[in-house]
Amino acid sequence: MRRLRRWWWGLLLAPVLLVSGFVIWAQSTPTPMTEADAALQASTEMDGVLVTTGDWLTFRPVSHEPSTGLILYPGGRVEPDAYAPAAREVAAQGYLVVLVPMPLNLAFFAPDRAAAVIDSFPQVTQWVVGGHSLGGAMAARFAHRHPGTVEGLLLWASYPAQSDDLSEQDLSVTAVYATNDGLATPEEIAASRHLLPSGTQWIEIEGGNHAQFGWYGSQAGDVPATISREAQQHQVTAATLALLQEVER
Repeated sequence: MRRLRRWWWGLLLAPVLLVSGFVIWAQSTPTPMTEADAALQASTEMDGVLVTTGDWLTFRPVSHEPSTGLILYPGGRVEPDAYAPAAREVAAQGYLVVLVPMPLNLAFFAPDRAAAVIDSFPQVTQWVVGGHSLGGAMAARFAHRHPGTVEGLLLWASYPAQSDDLSEQDLSVTAVYATNDGLATPEEIAASRHLLPSGTQWIEIEGGNHAQFGWYGSQAGDVPATISREAQQHQVTAATLALLQEVER
């Protein structure tokens, strides 16, 4: 009888331990780098960008009310703060940028969060949704589930799931990938091309890797980059701005 009780308690505790372990793993995120902290400063004196916090991290130019916006989903187990430098640089060029936190730092659990952002900024008439890695895949899922809601899709080291075929959608898409990416490899990116519109812009970053799409240090399974994070970020930001300019026309 005692053995039966032990077995029964073990059976009850196993799911609890599994869930607890998963939650701890998901919340064990790398610390954003000092550059990310600096980009979150509220001061507008340097670049005319206002940063606000709340349900999202919002970056907006103070010189005018932007009509084009970017919603960015973070990579899996990466805090949205890690993308603040790129968000601030894009906002300084006249666009609204919204970084969207995710439950347990995994966009898989809330791919439709962009809808609430869009509803909250009625003055923005053109939207691009995008993200890094898992965040990009879930941004593609949002675009697939809500055709016509956004004008553009931005993929950083990412590609849609097979179930989220966007090849027939009227959508401006830019896919940015890196040759030294060990997590979203160039081969995986190439294999996903049939899931995106024929007019998709494919931007290859020679020597870049997965982690340098953000500011959060290195990442397990990645390949060392042969270019600096600053150099990779410059190319990522340039590709992002080009897509926003295309959508804005």
